[in-house]
Amino acid sequence: MKDLREKLASAGVHTLLAQFTDIHGVAKGKYVPLAHLDDLLTDGAVFSGPSIEGTGLPRTGARSEYWARGYASTAVVLPWLPGHARIVCDGWVAGEPFEACPRQVLKRACTKLAQRGWHLRTGIEPEFFLLKQEAGRWLPADDLDRLDKPSYDLKSLPRQRAFLRELELALQACGLDVLQLDHEDAHGQFEVNFGFDEAVASADHLMLFKMAAHALAESQGMVFSMMPKPFANQPGSGLHFHVSLWKGTGDDASNLFVPHAPDGAALPQAGLSPLGRQFVAGVLAHAPALCALAAPTVNSYKRLVASDVLSGTSWAPAYIAHGSNNRTALVRTLPGRFEWRLPDASANPYLATAGLIAAGLDGIERALECPPPQDVDLFALTLGEIRGRGIPLLPQSLDQALDALERDSVITAILGHELASQFLQLKRREWLDYRLQVSDWELRRYAAMF
Repeated sequence: MKDLREKLASAGVHTLLAQFTDIHGVAKGKYVPLAHLDDLLTDGAVFSGPSIEGTGLPRTGARSEYWARGYASTAVVLPWLPGHARIVCDGWVAGEPFEACPRQVLKRACTKLAQRGWHLRTGIEPEFFLLKQEAGRWLPADDLDRLDKPSYDLKSLPRQRAFLRELELALQACGLDVLQLDHEDAHGQFEVNFGFDEAVASADHLMLFKMAAHALAESQGMVFSMMPKPFANQPGSGLHFHVSLWKGTGDDASNLFVPHAPDGAALPQAGLSPLGRQFVAGVLAHAPALCALAAPTVNSYKRLVASDVLSGTSWAPAYIAHGSNNRTALVRTLPGRFEWRLPDASANPYLATAGLIAAGLDGIERALECPPPQDVDLFALTLGEIRGRGIPLLPQSLDQALDALERDSVITAILGHELASQFLQLKRREWLDYRLQVSDWELRRYAAMF
């Protein structure tokens, strides 16, 4: 602790940002003077438990206090917030790890892998919008960003170079390996890719990215948005996961999803190993329940529809299928890894990853077999053709996904009783609130119709 305190002080840090993540995947926390680093790493910073949505903690007694206990290994100086360093915290209640802390949920899931000598690595690819608000309407921040097919547009991309460059430098200064930045398939939409890491660290990186992007966009008069689908006629924002399962560490680490020949030689270009295919089979088997975690908002299901959009296609999966390098499938298989295309930008990375691990392990434990791969453009097929191939549909609304989650004992078990109960309660309330609204579309269509 003394070494860390001196290191941070020499970097000009005077304040710690004790940060945890709530059930919605939103960063929460408070400032702690550097002089109290020891307290943060031992007991933690204390919060009113019932003031944090999704904890279900009481208003009185020892269990009313939520302690965010920091980890020294996560300390990083924040370039966009001079004098401050973030420390990632887990939730603790009454001296015990808090069951309903999303990061604790993921750590429990990772423990199940560790018991087999395994660990999961993920590369998370966040898509996002840069927006502004004018006359009560949300619009792309760049008025000139209006191509019918704006993917990889090298006119709009340079106009946001100041924001993107600041974001790149900030993430690199925090230790993330920024691989690429591009304009995506909707107006005002971008994507940043950074290197893969162990599952918990990868989720921590995603939260750091969101904090940096929010602050930097605001400093330039824009709004950073990870709303899944802000514009009806354009694609939404995904949060694709590239997934691999590993054994060992360092130079001795080996990717268990890489297939091998009978003589033991690795075949890195031959798709997935039998273990990898079982993992994918589990992900497909539990896809309806995973939908509630990976697409957790009412708006999410405006994205998960195979429909035409301005740029030609939504790129979001609508069917429970897998295929070799098939971006129209829920799972896109690649050599030694797979891309899970279900999650959208609103997903809590800790809960989505925990659910993914539980599903994959169930596939391995039950030696499930993948259904036949789909190597056709699924978006080009009619619904009748989809059903003729025996391909199930994803849930079509949040309430359908919540019903699937409630029925799925494997996924609810990894979440734990308290978090699963809180999640279902909060999200059912969200669905009810949505159903009670009367939209402009309804008024335009029905007000004078009958």
